[in-house]
Amino acid sequence: MIVNLTPDGWQIIYQQAHALLAAQLAWQWQPVGPTDQWVGLLAAIAQHDDEQETWDGSYGLTAAGAPANFTMKDFSLSQATGVMKAARFQGQWRCLLTSMHMSFLYESLRGKQPEIDEFLDEQLAGQQRWRRGLKVTKKDAQQAYDLMQWCDRLSLILCRQELPEMGRHLEISTGPDGQRYEVMRPDADGPIRITPWPFAAKQFEVSVEACLLPQLQFKDDAELSNGLREARIVTLRWEFTK
Repeated sequence: MIVNLTPDGWQIIYQQAHALLAAQLAWQWQPVGPTDQWVGLLAAIAQHDDEQETWDGSYGLTAAGAPANFTMKDFSLSQATGVMKAARFQGQWRCLLTSMHMSFLYESLRGKQPEIDEFLDEQLAGQQRWRRGLKVTKKDAQQAYDLMQWCDRLSLILCRQELPEMGRHLEISTGPDGQRYEVMRPDADGPIRITPWPFAAKQFEVSVEACLLPQLQFKDDAELSNGLREARIVTLRWEFTK
């Protein structure tokens, strides 16, 4: 979950919803590559945070009983493995992009545990095998993944309320074209601008759903889960303008 504190309690955005927002952002780019690879890239972006673990008494809460932001949780090998297993059923291209994302996120954990090292080794070997099977160069695969990572990063900036104040610029990441992109919002409630402008349209809107929890503390995952089921749902919207 992505957890934001508000004056009225907690704002919760599921990671799967954040991924769908990232796919909305990708959709606004000019298509990259042939149709099948473009659709596969959108699928990889939209589903890269699937296979989340079932809450089992401590997964959704901090020690103080507050909803736990995803950054507070340790790496889950079972979730990462589940994402890769799910990708397999949508083909080599989806596997390749999803595996590259696993490497991007978790390669820094190499040396922590033998099981993690084995998983990371499997990703590198798989990436080589899938590129060979698809007859895709490492450069072309990296270009497609750079878009995936760019959209993931911008979606997180929006969901985590990280847009800087007073019209300041914040780096997103390097895009698939090798350009360095920045995001800014001239007015607190106005449209968002990206420099340089990468999108096909001059203006568009994206959205994500969030749950609003007035209760600040929960005794266990079951109480949190019930609170989320009963929570008021709001749609957060952002306008982008060239």
